[in-house]
Parts: sequence; structure tokens; C-alpha cells
Amino acid sequence: MFKLSKRSLDNLQGVDTGLVEVVQEAITITRVDFGVIEGLRTVERQKELYDNNLSKTMNSKHLTGKAVDLMAYVGGKSCWGLNVYDDIADAMREAAIKREIPIRWGCAWNLIDIREWTETMEDAMTDYIDLRRGEGKRPFLDGPHFEISNT
Repeated sequence: MFKLSKRSLDNLQGVDTGLVEVVQEAITITRVDFGVIEGLRTVERQKELYDNNLSKTMNSKHLTGKAVDLMAYVGGKSCWGLNVYDDIADAMREAAIKREIPIRWGCAWNLIDIREWTETMEDAMTDYIDLRRGEGKRPFLDGPHFEISNT
């Protein structure tokens, strides 16, 4: 069983309480350790990310505390492999169901609320990729990103 570090807890300051509850629940059930690397952002931080092509929008839910970015840790080291983020997303989905909080994941943008998906989050990501490619568009995959959904 994993737990959030002080740094992760500090990074949850100003984040929507429902999303905080989901993150805190997910860390207790995940198969992959993770930490919170970003929660509430300033406009200046968002502009920096946008200007460096690290964010697609200046209208980010991070600005209102309605989004978090999580970092996977494998063997104590940070990991960006999508395969670990779909495992984290499975835990976030389970926690969202338990806490009754609508959550959207950055690798399944076509799903308004991951609680409604009945298969694995890896399958949800594949479904999104197939959908975008079928539309002749490139999928935007942001595995670390989770946000409160507008249902």
C-alpha cells in the first residue's frame, strides 16, 4: 500500500475537495505508486506551460483547482510510460466510483466521466486513440492528467 508524501499533500492545496478525496483514495488502492506534481496553478505558470507547448490551453482546469497531474514512480524513480498511467487511471476510476465524483482522464478525452467506462482504462485509452485516428486527427495523450468532469 502506498501513501501520499508531504510534497504531494502540499500540491493538493487549493484543489477541489472531491478531487482530493479521489486522489487520496486512489493512492491506497493503486498498483503503481504515484505523487501529485501539480494541482492549482497560477496564470503565470499556465502561460509558461502553454508558451512552451506543454499545455494545449490557457483555459486549464488547473487554474480553478479542478485538475491534478500525477507522477508515476516505479522502483522509486519517476516514470512517464503510458502503461503505468493506465494502471493509475484504473485506481482513479475505482476511487471516483467509491467517492461518487465525476473524473475525466487525459488519455480518454472522449469519456466525460471515467466512472461510466466498464472495461480497463487501457481499453479506454485505446478507444480514444482509435476514435481520433478514425477522424483523421492525432490523439492528445496526457496520462498524468485527471480533472473534475463537467457532467
